[in-house]
Amino acid sequence: MRAVFLLFVYLLSACSSMTPEVRRNRADALAFAKSWQPLRLSTHNFVLAAYVPAPIKASKVLTIYIEGDGLAWLNREQSSDDPTPLQPIALQLALQHVQGAAAYLARPCQYVSDLDRRGCDVSYWTDRRFAPPVIDASSQAIDELKRRYEADALVLVGYSGGGAVAALVAAGRHDVVRLVTVAGNLDHRFWTVLHRVTPLTGSLNPADAWNSLQGISQLHFVGSADVNITPEVVSAYLSRFPIAYRPEMQVVPNVDHSCCWVKQWTKLSLHAFP
Repeated sequence: MRAVFLLFVYLLSACSSMTPEVRRNRADALAFAKSWQPLRLSTHNFVLAAYVPAPIKASKVLTIYIEGDGLAWLNREQSSDDPTPLQPIALQLALQHVQGAAAYLARPCQYVSDLDRRGCDVSYWTDRRFAPPVIDASSQAIDELKRRYEADALVLVGYSGGGAVAALVAAGRHDVVRLVTVAGNLDHRFWTVLHRVTPLTGSLNPADAWNSLQGISQLHFVGSADVNITPEVVSAYLSRFPIAYRPEMQVVPNVDHSCCWVKQWTKLSLHAFP
């Protein structure tokens, strides 16, 4: 028991040492290693961080990867004061993209300095993480990325809570030709009941937008060992669609919520982007 306690203390210490600046620097290093550069995109409600290849090359179709919820909570009771991810999984997926042009988009208040934290109320990464201002800001940032790439069509890829954002953004646009999620929280109402946590009041629910999404090609990956976003969460979303328009779900063996999507992404991409 003493060994377990010491490990717990060590992990808490490691997390506390990962300041927002350290997390930003880590993401910058991952991006620079692949010759990607950071951007800051100003929207009505927030400044959103993005990473793009340097230089940007025009492309008719642009794939945009949207990050997960990040460090939204320190524990079950205490919210974080900065949601920048400890492990930027969507960024690592984006950096492996090889089939056409790609960009990465963070969630509001992730990877931004104190000067760019306009609108950063803690509710926007807790109960209002999928609120209309969040979805609107994400769509505005996507407009700017689309303009820079001179793109006509979009493929959206969302990891975890970024899957919900991707779906809700797609539901409000007419230029999304493909929606891919990885461990995506596609029915947060089902998810909060499943885990007996406080409902995400003020957040839009992707499952409620099924009618606007049924004409979009979709693929939803979920890990067989994921105890956070279980296959049942994704199935709850799929069940809202008429059978003729029901999207595809692929359960990936021996994968949980974080491990090992990055390792398997090259292989999974063959299915994600046919």
